[in-house]
Amino acid sequence: MTDFWQRVTMPIAGLLMLALLLWAIFSAVAALLVFSLLLLVLYVLHLRQMAAFEFWLASPKEREIPEGFGVWEDLFAALNQVVKRFRKKQDQLSQALHYMEQATSALPEGVVILDGADRIEWCNPLAEQHFGLDTRQDLGQQITYLARQPEFVQYLAMAQFSEPLLLRGIRQEEIVLSIKIIAYGGDKKLLISRDVTHLERIDTMRRDFVANVSHELRTPLTVVNGFVETLLDMEDRDCDMAKRGLQLMGEQTERMTRLVDDLLTLSRLESDSSVLHEETVDVPALLDLVLQEGQRLSNGQHTLTLHLENQHKLLGNRAELHSAFGNLCSNAIRYTPAGGEIILRWQDVDGQAVFSAQDSGIGIAPQHLPRLTERFYRVDRSRSRETGGTGLGLAIVKHIANRHQAKLDISSEEGKGSTFSLVFPNRRNAD
Repeated sequence: MTDFWQRVTMPIAGLLMLALLLWAIFSAVAALLVFSLLLLVLYVLHLRQMAAFEFWLASPKEREIPEGFGVWEDLFAALNQVVKRFRKKQDQLSQALHYMEQATSALPEGVVILDGADRIEWCNPLAEQHFGLDTRQDLGQQITYLARQPEFVQYLAMAQFSEPLLLRGIRQEEIVLSIKIIAYGGDKKLLISRDVTHLERIDTMRRDFVANVSHELRTPLTVVNGFVETLLDMEDRDCDMAKRGLQLMGEQTERMTRLVDDLLTLSRLESDSSVLHEETVDVPALLDLVLQEGQRLSNGQHTLTLHLENQHKLLGNRAELHSAFGNLCSNAIRYTPAGGEIILRWQDVDGQAVFSAQDSGIGIAPQHLPRLTERFYRVDRSRSRETGGTGLGLAIVKHIANRHQAKLDISSEEGKGSTFSLVFPNRRNAD
């Protein structure tokens, strides 16, 4: 502070000493005129510095701090240091805010900040998708103006947020959202939305799976139990009825065994602890075996051919690949009427190894294609049972394909047949 006053008073003191010297040499009038003139010059210089300072204050972000002299030089230098620290701090805060926005954008949940009147203060991109928001237009709008479902409006009004709200069809009928609201900072609220559509579908599939398993097991058990009771009541068990009953019991028991085996296979494939034991698989030799098994299953009712367009080997699990190829072949046989043709191919398509099973069977309607790999989903339930299918074959194929990073492609047309293909990535080529 002492240095400041010295720098302020030194120019005036110098002018005063100069005036006294001129007074002693010339006269008081001359000294006063010179002193007044120099004081005016000093005053103008200060005004110029103040004008430069005011000019900078009008737009400090775009302009540099002016250069000064005397006390103004110290003032501008100190101000420059303050501005540099401020801008550095501002850059750090902007960077932190940018990182926070990136982090919230990467969250698997939508996030909306609401004020005390449920007006939108901020939201991340995923929340925009969930609620159909636009941050350029909807900030400051009440959330209930945009999401008008009565259950959502009531959930906000009741302010009992201990349990999440399951909300269906806010903007898209197929989306199911889990809504959770957390109060913070006095009257503010944090609305978190999560897309649980997939979990809802899994839960539906689980319920259908339990129901279908119960139904599938009940039918053969009923048949076996009925014939057992009949045979127990019969005095002569060597008659044709007894033979027919034993034959049907054997068929149903075999069907139950296949069903249980497929369920166990699915359970093993879905287990996180099930490690894929890889080996080099001679696919052409394996497909020869699959062809022989298919011919035995067809029992001469179909024409089965195998086209080997390459001799590529795969890196994978032989038993699983055998199961996948065999399931596709047996499905083609089961859904192709007698006299039809099944073609198995091992070929290259766009540089990738592809196995396909093409049939001339009944074909599949387009609405069934997305659900074919669900457990127990059948296009023709009665035909599958007649031919001994368990309804789990394509589910097993899909899991095996995923474990080998392969893709299951299905193309079909009603009345003209279907083609099921397994497309393997290049990294599975063992040649």
